[in-house]
Amino acid sequence: MDTISDFFNSKANTYKDNLFLLVPEDTARLYHPKGYEISYGVALQTVLQWQTKLRDAGYGHGHRIAVLLGNRPEMILLKLALNGLGISWVPVNPDYRPAELSYLLEDSKADLTITAPELGGLMQKGIAASDHAVQVVELDHDLPALPMASRKVSSEGISGETEASLIYTSGTTGRPKGCIMSHAYELDMGRWYASRGGLLDFREGQDRLYCPLPLFHVNAAILVLFCMIETGNCHIIPERFRASAWWRELSETKATVAHYLGIVIPALMNLPEGEWDHKNTLRFAVGAGVEPTLHAPFEERFGFPLIEVWGMTEMCRIICANTEPRAIDTRAFGRPVPGLDVRVVDEKDVEVPRGTAGEMVIRFDRDTPRKGAFSGYLNLPEATEDAWRGGWFHTGDTVTMDDTGMLCFVDRKKNIIRRSGENIAAAEIEACLQDHPAVERVAVMAVADAMRDEEVLACIMCASEDTSADELFDWCFERLSYYKAPGWIRFVTDIPVTGTQKIQKHAMFDNDSDPTEGATDFRARKKRG
Repeated sequence: MDTISDFFNSKANTYKDNLFLLVPEDTARLYHPKGYEISYGVALQTVLQWQTKLRDAGYGHGHRIAVLLGNRPEMILLKLALNGLGISWVPVNPDYRPAELSYLLEDSKADLTITAPELGGLMQKGIAASDHAVQVVELDHDLPALPMASRKVSSEGISGETEASLIYTSGTTGRPKGCIMSHAYELDMGRWYASRGGLLDFREGQDRLYCPLPLFHVNAAILVLFCMIETGNCHIIPERFRASAWWRELSETKATVAHYLGIVIPALMNLPEGEWDHKNTLRFAVGAGVEPTLHAPFEERFGFPLIEVWGMTEMCRIICANTEPRAIDTRAFGRPVPGLDVRVVDEKDVEVPRGTAGEMVIRFDRDTPRKGAFSGYLNLPEATEDAWRGGWFHTGDTVTMDDTGMLCFVDRKKNIIRRSGENIAAAEIEACLQDHPAVERVAVMAVADAMRDEEVLACIMCASEDTSADELFDWCFERLSYYKAPGWIRFVTDIPVTGTQKIQKHAMFDNDSDPTEGATDFRARKKRG
């Protein structure tokens, strides 16, 4: 079964009475305030009904549809319906600003947009800012009548190589890159996850996985989704992570597995003892970024293992620390296994000695290095080939590998800021600030943040002393997603550059200095609108 349609139809018939999707009750939520449940069998019927509506309106293989539904469960049902017809699902971050959405629509050449009612205004603004004319349809609980497609469908058959999703991920050039993901890749991702074993052991038809991560990311919408379908299990979809609701929702939904990011663990550890802390039935949790100093204390306090993993949109056949000893006092995340070769290399792609930090590069194997990986970056063939130079995919992550093959995360080589699970391209923020008439030069970098892993620091040289930090923060906040706006703004008198005018960020501060010293703190103002 190389296509998502064949895979889902088969599994839905096998597990037709099993619970497929579950949304916890939340009376403050705009959708499904009393919660939501759907079985595999009913989900299949819904998917087939929606496919009929799409087909009758002329949509099919070769089309792309941009979907802005937040974490509604309809996001998943619609993905399955689109993929069954060979349509590519293009998920949209609801925190995008109109200019960011405009870029996505133009780059993807979306044939239609489908949005939740409460997000329709954002979609309309994105279209208005775009040169790409596209129609909007609002979906609440059911797919309504659709406008007729403006392009004919492809005559080619749907296969494992057909594009299933186009997911935009941050890049160092400032603009997000569209990662083309095939049917075969997405299915391989889910099957791989489901078969890791050891401490990461899914039980057929018995597990419920609670994932508070956004459905426009590969983790919740593809890795978890297809693992759950493969094993006939239930995907629990809260709107977002809320520390105050975490333990109660885990208990009420009868979750047995949970996903986390680094920010989740300190937030939960900072909570006082509560009545729901030990009423859950979790067997293990899976995630990345837990601080080594919190790893053992968390497991001791709450009584289940945190299994650290590594993955990325372009290559999400995860590496996982799923067998003992896990080295939880370090940032260890697992060892290479058959089907995922790993090397640690220097800047010349020469393998470094064990224990030495270098960039992690990966492949399937020597003969078929790109098997089980993404298909490439949309409209960026040179970027795709550069990422695969030498037959290895360059992850941009700095790691070490010890004599046993254990990999430990060190840092991110790429100019990416990792804030609360979001990858933020420093270049995108720099470009935004550089457009301000008072800004002469700007350098954006990551600074450590106890709550969010990393925060955005903008160091700015201004032509006028009359320009305030508040003015520059507002400038960014109006143009970029809230989480991309600088958490810190520091005015500087000089930003060093090379002879070719490349900014030397590494030369700006001594190792012992605090980059936020003298900076204005805007972290409290970085909130969703």
